[in-house]
Amino acid sequence: MATLTPQVLDKLRTFDTPTICNLIELFEVRPRNVGYMDARIKACFPEMPPIVGFAATATFRSASPPRSGASYGGMQEQIERFGELSGPPIVVFQDLDDPSVAATFGEVMCTTYKTFGAVGLITSGTGRDLDQVRAINFPVFTSGTCCSHGYNHIPDVHVPVHVGGIFVYPDDLLHADVNGVTTIPVDIAAEVADIGDEFVAAEAIILNELRSGKATHASYAAARKEAGAVITALRDRVTRAKSR
Repeated sequence: MATLTPQVLDKLRTFDTPTICNLIELFEVRPRNVGYMDARIKACFPEMPPIVGFAATATFRSASPPRSGASYGGMQEQIERFGELSGPPIVVFQDLDDPSVAATFGEVMCTTYKTFGAVGLITSGTGRDLDQVRAINFPVFTSGTCCSHGYNHIPDVHVPVHVGGIFVYPDDLLHADVNGVTTIPVDIAAEVADIGDEFVAAEAIILNELRSGKATHASYAAARKEAGAVITALRDRVTRAKSR
């Protein structure tokens, strides 16, 4: 796996998640309808900025007591294994109960994760203590909310999980914001960060014309052509680099 510098991760964080998805498309490394989570996974705090990190995956159950151990079983192993990741962790849970019976996370869990370096949490299940979690500035993404934690326990840590319609593997690179969650193929991540500003500038050609107050059908078409030429050049550049 390619090693990504903190500077690359910082740069990826300056873009919104839709822009990241658009940039990935330029590399033609996967179909356009895969690699991102579906509409079941929503940002609990839409006002928070994008997060970038590496998947600390786990499964979750709360419908019945674990065979042994106490509530929050598995969390100690989870935080101890954060050090195996390539960068800041994003905790990713698959709730094995369908439908979700109780909250995957609350104030205590999120405070624990943040203390040990996690930058966010994603679950196919539900969450609670949202006011308290917002207060510690910890982004969370869920399919809903639930007031109880039930018989919560963590059966498996660092295993492939299925969340929001996609499989997420330990140490996958993730980008998430108010718009949703996407994976980023790590071998192109540095290039995605490198060309992001040029792509945004190309889109701005169209937006600036539309916002000028003087747009006509002809000027709009010209702006689209100019922007398209920039984006095509970017696509050609990255595909040539990929073929070398």
